[in-house]
Amino acid sequence: MDGRDRDAAGRARSARPRDGLGRPLPHGEPGVPRQPEGVVRTPAETVGEAQRLLDAGMPFHAHEVFEDAWKSGPGPEAPLWRGLAQLAVGLTHAARGNTVGGARLLRRGADALDPAPVPDVYGIDVPGLVVWARDLARRVETGGPPVDAAAEAPRLVPGAPGAPAAPRS
Repeated sequence: MDGRDRDAAGRARSARPRDGLGRPLPHGEPGVPRQPEGVVRTPAETVGEAQRLLDAGMPFHAHEVFEDAWKSGPGPEAPLWRGLAQLAVGLTHAARGNTVGGARLLRRGADALDPAPVPDVYGIDVPGLVVWARDLARRVETGGPPVDAAAEAPRLVPGAPGAPAAPRS
């Protein structure tokens, strides 16, 4: 055994607590509860949980929710969920100050979603998300103000209760 934390299947897992952007904290520090892996949700549950996490400034955790949908959902929908996961992790990197990685992942996600990879997108404003991601990528690359993950989280479904009608930026 190499001394690293392992899950039941033997995969390496860090038991260190994490902050809202998924960064490891020192052992013993309070952290944000991790998202359970492998949760199968309906598309509406996926969107709702991801939006809750985005609004809370936890895009890394939203990325994990999208990743579960990508890996457990029907094959034709995988590009949608993978693209959304890339947007969330791009926002994560941008908020962490990683301008190159953040911009690259935001663009990769936008490219994966443009045009929409599946015809029924569960009310998700895919064109609005593509515009939001490309605008944020440009801003991050040109040295704009620091990214606040909660304040700049996009709205996945326009007109949802308590939400602006379009992605924030």
